[in-house]
Amino acid sequence: MKDFLPVLKILLRFVIVYIVLVLIYQFYLNSYSAEVVDPFTRSVAEQVASFQYFLGFPTTLVDSMKLHSILFQTSGKYTTRMVEGCNVISVVVLYAAFIFAFYKGAKTFLYVLGGIFLLHILNVLRIVLLNIIFLKYPQYEKIGHDYIFPAIIYGGVVVLWLVWIQFFALKREKDA
Repeated sequence: MKDFLPVLKILLRFVIVYIVLVLIYQFYLNSYSAEVVDPFTRSVAEQVASFQYFLGFPTTLVDSMKLHSILFQTSGKYTTRMVEGCNVISVVVLYAAFIFAFYKGAKTFLYVLGGIFLLHILNVLRIVLLNIIFLKYPQYEKIGHDYIFPAIIYGGVVVLWLVWIQFFALKREKDA
């Protein structure tokens, strides 16, 4: 049993951090249940619209209380809609729980914050590209939305996990 103790500690830390973060996020979402979307989801939609405008795709955001989402009207055409699940927070919760499972002091917090920033940027770019595909290449809508773009965001998480494990979590401290 003593041999399994390190693994059990890692699993326990993962489960505890994951449950705590999910409960905090659910509490946050519940406090905005009467609104179209929560403020963070709205912020992501606004960032997507701004970047699309910068790229030459003027975008208007249209609230839909019926769908609890924000519709992207890109270059005069409805392309996609932003729902809470597209804001990357649920993915970040899983990412952070895994990183904290292999806790290595203060650098763990820095790595998590850096990873959250990178995942957010990756997510905004993912949504921008998805809207452009829906606008310019509608024949690739399904494969883009269902396969390629989830692979991008989850692939980013896996790369961050692997970097953490390889270069931080399993790296032995040199004797002074």
